[in-house]
Amino acid sequence: MKIVFFSHPLFFNSQSMQQYTNMLAQGMKAKGHVVEIWQPDPIVFQWPLPSFLKKWAGYFDQFVLFPRKVKKKLPNYSSDTLFVFIDNALGPWVPLVANRKHVIHCHDFMAQKAAIGQIEENKISFTGRLYQAFIKRGYLKGKNFISVSQKTKSDLEKILINTPQISEVVYNGLNPNFYTIEKQEARKQLSVICNLNFNNGFMLHVGGNLWYKNRTGVIELYNKLRENNAISYPLFLVGESANESIATQISISPYKADIYIKSKLDESVLNLAYNAASFFIFPSLEEGFGWPIAEAMACGTMVVTTNEMPMTEVGGEAAYYIPKRPFAAILLEDWQSKCVLIIDEMLKLNKDEIEARVKVGQINIERFNLNLNIDKMEAIYLKIG
Repeated sequence: MKIVFFSHPLFFNSQSMQQYTNMLAQGMKAKGHVVEIWQPDPIVFQWPLPSFLKKWAGYFDQFVLFPRKVKKKLPNYSSDTLFVFIDNALGPWVPLVANRKHVIHCHDFMAQKAAIGQIEENKISFTGRLYQAFIKRGYLKGKNFISVSQKTKSDLEKILINTPQISEVVYNGLNPNFYTIEKQEARKQLSVICNLNFNNGFMLHVGGNLWYKNRTGVIELYNKLRENNAISYPLFLVGESANESIATQISISPYKADIYIKSKLDESVLNLAYNAASFFIFPSLEEGFGWPIAEAMACGTMVVTTNEMPMTEVGGEAAYYIPKRPFAAILLEDWQSKCVLIIDEMLKLNKDEIEARVKVGQINIERFNLNLNIDKMEAIYLKIG
């Protein structure tokens, strides 16, 4: 089968989407399919423009120049070609091939929901709302969809006007480079690499500063756990460097000397961090899937996450679940207290109970086997093609 993947432009540096594209392309090539990747070139974007115009130059490349290029190429591709959009955010390109064989991979609809006022934590500007409406008009022309979770599928089907021909769920495939290492050995190695003392353990969070990652809630819970003497070890935040808001929050923490942030850890060091952690906390407000939950479980580490889909989908029976952080400030103290009680219950597990829970986690993540999920995607592609 001939497969053409539509992917995000490289010049916007969407690393996770590029990795997803490569995963799909390599998986389909390995199965004998002929694969091409189409993505916009930086034509106007590379002009020497003021920084505030760069985004708009990129949009011109994506939504004016690139569609023209695609229209010229399409007559050279047979009717058997399958066109695959690696992200629903590429909706504006869907009408180009809406009457040909196609499928749209859907990751999340957070921006779409925020644009219509359904997410209090994320207010969208007027131009942002117009952009999301532009994306939506495009993918509404689609007929076939693959979602990364039941949560994403549910959100999609609340938006669609017409019943799709295909709407299925295929979970993300777990990176095989996350695996167990003896905990004390991992702590020893990580301490040397990061020049920090992690020998007695730490509370780990992996994620950036985006609103839905809830770094604010992570720090609040760390402060509360320390205040209650539930833990005495550091908090290790892995991801982006702190923005102004997070930096301020850390600076006023009574335990700021024990809060560490590292950005751009390579995969091998991140694997050490997952293994070395006393427990992993992931109190996200929204997600499309929630990779770090599965990654932490692959490394044999206990997970605490939000009692909402898709976190509950990924964590299964292995994770500990806390309520979602409320938006209203008046409810925060009660939220923190409830979460600490749940985390404290986990911290009181004995060695055998921990080992049993970890084993459940490692059985749980078998659902995210990369090769298995590539097989599932190929089966859907063939059904369309």
